[in-house]
Amino acid sequence: MLLWLGFPLFALYVAWRAVRRPDWRPHLAERFGQLSYRQTIPGGIWLHAVSVGEVIAAAGIVRQLRLRFPGRPVYVSVGTVAGRKMADQRLSGLADHVFYVPFDYPWFVRRVLRRLRPACLIVLETEIWPNLWREAKRFGCTLYLMNGRIADRTVAQYRKLRWFFQPLLSLPDAVLAQSERDRQRLAALGATHAINNGNLKYDVEPPAPPAPELVAWVGGAPLLIAASTMPPDEEQQVIAAYQQLPPGTKMILAPRRPERFELTAGLLEAAQIPFIRRSQFRPGPEPVLLLDTIGELAGLFALDAVVFVGGSLVNWGGHNILEPAFFGRPILTGPHMQNFAEMDREFREAGAVRVVTDAAALASAVRELLRHPRELGGKAQALAESKRGATARAVGAIRLGAPFTHRPLAWLWWTLSLLWRAGLALDRWRARPVRLPRAVISVGGIAMGGVGKTPFVLWLAAQLRQSGYRVGILTRGYGRRNREPVAFAPGAPASVEMTGDEAQLFVRSGLAHVGIGRDRARTARMMADQVDVFLLDDGFQHWALCRDFDIVLLDPLDPFSGGVFPAGYFREAPPALSRAGAVVTLRKQARNPPPPGRYTAFCGLGNPGSFFATLRECGVELAGVRTFPDHHRYQLAELRSMPGPLITTAKDAANLPPGSPAVWVLELETQPDEISLDGQPATPEQLLAHIRRLIDSKSSSNR
Repeated sequence: MLLWLGFPLFALYVAWRAVRRPDWRPHLAERFGQLSYRQTIPGGIWLHAVSVGEVIAAAGIVRQLRLRFPGRPVYVSVGTVAGRKMADQRLSGLADHVFYVPFDYPWFVRRVLRRLRPACLIVLETEIWPNLWREAKRFGCTLYLMNGRIADRTVAQYRKLRWFFQPLLSLPDAVLAQSERDRQRLAALGATHAINNGNLKYDVEPPAPPAPELVAWVGGAPLLIAASTMPPDEEQQVIAAYQQLPPGTKMILAPRRPERFELTAGLLEAAQIPFIRRSQFRPGPEPVLLLDTIGELAGLFALDAVVFVGGSLVNWGGHNILEPAFFGRPILTGPHMQNFAEMDREFREAGAVRVVTDAAALASAVRELLRHPRELGGKAQALAESKRGATARAVGAIRLGAPFTHRPLAWLWWTLSLLWRAGLALDRWRARPVRLPRAVISVGGIAMGGVGKTPFVLWLAAQLRQSGYRVGILTRGYGRRNREPVAFAPGAPASVEMTGDEAQLFVRSGLAHVGIGRDRARTARMMADQVDVFLLDDGFQHWALCRDFDIVLLDPLDPFSGGVFPAGYFREAPPALSRAGAVVTLRKQARNPPPPGRYTAFCGLGNPGSFFATLRECGVELAGVRTFPDHHRYQLAELRSMPGPLITTAKDAANLPPGSPAVWVLELETQPDEISLDGQPATPEQLLAHIRRLIDSKSSSNR
């Protein structure tokens, strides 16, 4: 009820914010839970990093997650415009998707959870969103608060609201605090699994180096970097200090907030200091650079400079000092560093930072450090290096949950799934299976969507052909325009219109006779005298043929989540696996890895996320991804709308139109990874030996 009563005020706030901040409007639908991703792999990891500092830390976390959970998608949400810009720069090609976190209303949060279907939610810093946390736990996710802290200036307010925070802080599976003091504060507020893990921000990663034109602009001159200055008057104090520095000293002035860029430009003009904006940069004699861009500051600390960390001369609580420390730069702060109190204390005790109180003290300290920068910068670098390792510890503590398919009207989908099951049972009861004179080995699945059936059939056909068997592949031929059954000898040419996209891969392989038609028993008779064994593609629910052996493929990322269609994505419930002779998960690798570069990946598959995960496992850097419906026939306009270079699957390549732009076609080959043969673990050699015995036995009985 309270949520509904507050909704009109919330709507007014959103409208006011959108009018006041034009840069807040793009992707506004994401804040209401409307994500543009049509299909995602279930069981992924959702990482929330609210703004710039958290996004920088998130890059290292995502890399560690990729190593620990290969193949799992990683989604990153942000809360601010600056955080989104930084994420687009730092996480492009590293995270699967970047989006704005939804407003903390249950229906918006549920919409995102249903789309992403994550197994784990990781929240950086102390971003406590009640509905997001509760809904994630109800969904079956594990929940981790990572790099948690309670600042000195807010600890009193948290204690007054302990009654509110206590039930929320009991929800996470672990609260990984930045320091022992933060752990104690979080535990006192109700965090039942609080751990002193260390500060993730000590694991700062090398940013992109400064642009060559900026290196040339500095040209070896003495340099002051004023980083992340804040209102009400920190820019004025920095400018006053700069006017007291020796002639020839240059300065990079970087306001923290984009709305301060114009104001700071006016202050420089009023002080009659020549300057150039970074957004309009051209080589010139101006001694001051106004950094009016987002995402470039961290790389500038590689320049030989004295660094003043803003937000500390005014009472904002300071900003992160670790990035300049990473490069061994002498660091100055003001007295107000309560947002990083523990870090500030450690740096002060180690003599690794200098504290100034006003513009005059700042100017005096800069003059001294420009003459003798090494000692202070060296201490800062040594201390920062000694504190690294928190990211690896944090990721090592993560365990994944088992999310359920959270859908509206669940009772309706469950009822309809009973009708689906009944229809499947009726089809099986009515079928009069045809027995062929040759062995029939089916390859199928219990889930809708691709699990690698086509590449596995090709692998099995190649293995049997090497053993001397004549192989025939029977497939329905989805998407083909010719409805009559057809058969092709190995290596025979055939158009996509005649075969469909998946069957085209079988024909082009030249490994086997290929029979294509809805009535696969009729198609098989056209080839029976030319083959020793039939491989029935996608045949686990095909009742018209008697099979001698059923192989079922499972997706290792999502083997048993969801329910029977339409409640979930299963054609049959998991107990149907009892009919299978072998259950197999696959290991995929690229036969032709693309040249280095950043690619836009697109595909129309039942499980597109599996293709994107395979690309990352192959070391392909993704600039973006786009999904289409399964068996999609592409239009030139669709291809031209995607920035190149492009990369897709062999199946999708069969549906490209004439005159398409250049597309790298990734050819995958698969091998069994884990095999259960008659309920016992087995090797690929044992599986093939079993199939060969079936083929020989069937051939002997029909002589």
